[in-house]
Amino acid sequence: MTKLLASPLTSLLAVAFISVITVVRSCSPTDQTALNAFKSSLSEPNLGIFNTWSKNTDCCKGWYGISCDPDSGRVTDISLRGESEDAIFQKAGRSGYISGSIDPAICDLTALTSFVLADWKGISGEIPPCITSLASLRILDLAGNRITGEIPTDIGKLTKLGVLNLAENRMSGEIPSSLTSLSELKHLELTENGISGEIPANFGSLKMLSRALLGRNELTGSLPESMSGMDRLADLDLSRNHIEGPIPEWVGNMKVLSLLNLDCNSLTGPIPGSLLSNSGYGVLNLSRNALEGSIPDVFGSTTYFVALDLSHNNLAGRIPDSLTSAKFVGHLDISNNKLCGPIPTGSPFDHLEAASFSDNECLCGGPLMKTC
Repeated sequence: MTKLLASPLTSLLAVAFISVITVVRSCSPTDQTALNAFKSSLSEPNLGIFNTWSKNTDCCKGWYGISCDPDSGRVTDISLRGESEDAIFQKAGRSGYISGSIDPAICDLTALTSFVLADWKGISGEIPPCITSLASLRILDLAGNRITGEIPTDIGKLTKLGVLNLAENRMSGEIPSSLTSLSELKHLELTENGISGEIPANFGSLKMLSRALLGRNELTGSLPESMSGMDRLADLDLSRNHIEGPIPEWVGNMKVLSLLNLDCNSLTGPIPGSLLSNSGYGVLNLSRNALEGSIPDVFGSTTYFVALDLSHNNLAGRIPDSLTSAKFVGHLDISNNKLCGPIPTGSPFDHLEAASFSDNECLCGGPLMKTC
């Protein structure tokens, strides 16, 4: 058999090719410098998760929470979550605690697609405004910290952003108008901050949005009509704000809305019939408002509520008999209103407790054990 010998040119090309592969797959020096600056502004004393972040090792090879593009060596993902099922947390038997702030050096990671620094309890300071220059960013999750300041004004520049989670921080200011230009946004969570002002009038331009969780803030104004065209919105939580005015009829006609939480606001007027006849709801909470009028008698065989809470309002009149024809009502609370008359018999009333009907003007029968 003839033995093929590699020519000097072939050998040279092979060495060059291997060298290129090695160079390309090494962490970008600029990215490594940026990560070291990012680390220097943080302190994590309990778990030692930054012990792998050594200046003498490649940031794409074994740095905890860091992922890189295998071809370019650019850092694409930072995933650091304080409440994690990762083995490092299980071994320690506790969650971590990071204090410090987010260094603007994070903005030098220009290939970053995912930045998760969530549930560490102690990260403070503001979000660096330059973060809006990270054009490839798809996930920004900074929930569960002590971050202050406002949502960056130019957040709308992150045109690829699909997830924005800033919940459970100490942020203030208004929802910037540019946020409504995030055409790829699917999940928005701003729960439990101090965000104020009205919901932007063109909020409905977020056509891809499926979850809008904005509860426990200081939001004012009414529900903007543009939201009526949000055909993908499944979960809407505006609880514990200062939303006022009547509930628009179109809310009950939203195509896939299955969770609507409007409790603890300043809503007035009647409950739209479309809201209670809609067969797509799983959870509807309108409690602790100033709603008035009667409960619409619009329930039917397709009505399905895991939970329906209309308590602590000014609702009057009788409990509608059509509720007994509902397909399913798991939890029902109509307490603390001005309802009157006999409680209907049959499902769902046969499995409800007296607390569901307490503190009304003159309800009788059923679990109240009060003769009509």
